[in-house]
Amino acid sequence: MKEDSDKASAKFIINCIKCVHYYVTWDPAFPRGCKAFGFKTAEMPSTLVKRSSGHPCLKFESKS
Repeated sequence: MKEDSDKASAKFIINCIKCVHYYVTWDPAFPRGCKAFGFKTAEMPSTLVKRSSGHPCLKFESKS
C-alpha cells in the first residue's frame, strides 16, 4: 500500500506559481521565493521542499 501512495505523490507536482506564498525576488541567483518557509531558491520552492523533506509541500495555498 505504501508504494501506491508514493507513486501517487510522485505524480502530483505542486505549481508554486499558483500558491499565495510564492514570490519573485530581485536576486538573479535565487529568483524564486517562498514566504511560508522563508527562503529563496533557483528552482521551484516545492521541488526543493520535496527533495529536502521527502514530502510534498504542505504549505501550498491556492490563489483565489
